[in-house]
Amino acid sequence: MTAEKKPKTSGASLRYEAWLRFRRNRLAMAGLVMAVTVILGAIFASSLAPYDPFKQLIWTEGRAVRLAAPSAEHIMGTDLYGRDILSRVLFGARISLQIGIFATVVSLFIGVPLGALAGYRGGFTDDFISWIINVIFAFPFFLFVLAVVAVFQNPSMSVVYVAIGLVNWVAIARVVRAQFISLRDREFVEAARALGLPTWRIIFIHILPNALAPVIVQATLGMGSIIMIEAGLAFLGFGAQPPTPSWGLMISEGQKYLGLGKWWWAIFPGMAITYTVLAFNFLGDGLRDALDVRLKR
Repeated sequence: MTAEKKPKTSGASLRYEAWLRFRRNRLAMAGLVMAVTVILGAIFASSLAPYDPFKQLIWTEGRAVRLAAPSAEHIMGTDLYGRDILSRVLFGARISLQIGIFATVVSLFIGVPLGALAGYRGGFTDDFISWIINVIFAFPFFLFVLAVVAVFQNPSMSVVYVAIGLVNWVAIARVVRAQFISLRDREFVEAARALGLPTWRIIFIHILPNALAPVIVQATLGMGSIIMIEAGLAFLGFGAQPPTPSWGLMISEGQKYLGLGKWWWAIFPGMAITYTVLAFNFLGDGLRDALDVRLKR
């Protein structure tokens, strides 16, 4: 009797199975919906914001608007300068997502090639790159970013996301290195070497596409951490500068009024940060469970 051959699974079928696993994960679907709402809120902030986020409304209809409590007119209240908190929270999503996306791109441009080179080459190259990764990991992540940003007297937004990307790449490099170590001795890689293909083609054309799933998961999970880092930098005055509607900056300006009962200035931006970070964490966990077939139940 001859053994029956298992039918080959096409790429479309694998993607459909991954989507089914993702869809069955309630937290993952919740994270997807939450992330989409944040992204849409940032894209259409100009249409959704009821007021100009920079306009100071000191008096309206004969009454003071500064530090006004949440009401039907100002759903999240106003700050010390009479600016609408809801409008500034919506526009603040643009700052956070911009930092998250650009810092992640910088991390990928640095971490993927270095991790791939270390995992594929091994030997001294692997030891040297791993040593750099371990040195950066030895320092607290936030303090390392703060030190890089503090070098510039007036750091712009581009400096902030480059600084975060220069530190955040080590996590991506570790993931890529581990994937390349497990793939570099596979049959299809040996066949590519036997054909005399150049190293760069083997790395980026043959191995990297098979290692993308963990990289996507790591990048998604890292978005939440980057948003937290940006908020912390803005809180300390090293990120966005006034009057830019940044969530961290709004918390920094409003936290001194918490004891006076003016809680909305700091609380609503803090809730926006929590909501966004949870969205990307749920989404990243769901992608990990869906793309890792070893977790398939």
